[in-house]
Amino acid sequence: MSKSIQLKIENKVAYITLNRPEVFNSFNREMAFLLHDTLDACEKNEEVRAIVLTGNGKAFCAGQDLKEVTDPDLNPGFKKILEEHYNPIITRIRAIKKPVIAAVNGVAAGAGANIALACDIVVAHEKVSFIQAFSLIGLVPDSAGTFFLPRLIGFQKALALAMLGDKIGAEEAEKMGMIYKCVPTEEFDETINKLALKMANMPTKALGMIKELFNKSMTNDLESQLALESKLQIEAAQSNDYAEGVAAFIEKRKPNFQGN
Repeated sequence: MSKSIQLKIENKVAYITLNRPEVFNSFNREMAFLLHDTLDACEKNEEVRAIVLTGNGKAFCAGQDLKEVTDPDLNPGFKKILEEHYNPIITRIRAIKKPVIAAVNGVAAGAGANIALACDIVVAHEKVSFIQAFSLIGLVPDSAGTFFLPRLIGFQKALALAMLGDKIGAEEAEKMGMIYKCVPTEEFDETINKLALKMANMPTKALGMIKELFNKSMTNDLESQLALESKLQIEAAQSNDYAEGVAAFIEKRKPNFQGN
């Protein structure tokens, strides 16, 4: 595997690290395709029951590597960048039936910010900032930023951030509901590891169903959502993890979920 993506699997958790720190983990074509492959591998690997996406160095991800799009010999064009790089990353993150945690270790800008916001749970430390940087160079938000951001923080605030390109600190991002949690910098690694380990030992099948329900709630009407809840609840009640959860509750012990 290329050094631009690092993968470590430990205690049922896959740690995926964007590893181009010299350019703040900005995406080029190679890194995008490697992230596709790595996400696919984690989805298929039954050993993996939770995924952490993070960055190496001072940044989580600064979005697109502008050197690639300004070099005539390298530039794939925005059509390919969106349709072949970023859109498949977003759809993969949302489709994986395992929890995906964004461990935002540094600045998340442009597509980097929106990839983080597409994850199931976003945790950042107190020195992190999020920037919808597109308008600052004459572009529009992509990577589902216009889909998730208004749903997370409301239309007016999201539109202002997209137009103005304001830098939002992690503490403010938590207060406005953009991210799940802002933690002290010195506690960041421990918080991420504890959260990932907790989720890796939860009933993975049920978590995947919860994720599907919330995905569908973005577009479903009430009747359709109620029907889907009923369908998935019946399926969840037939799982081994449900049987184990009930047995553990009755026996007053900690459940041992197997993820099926």
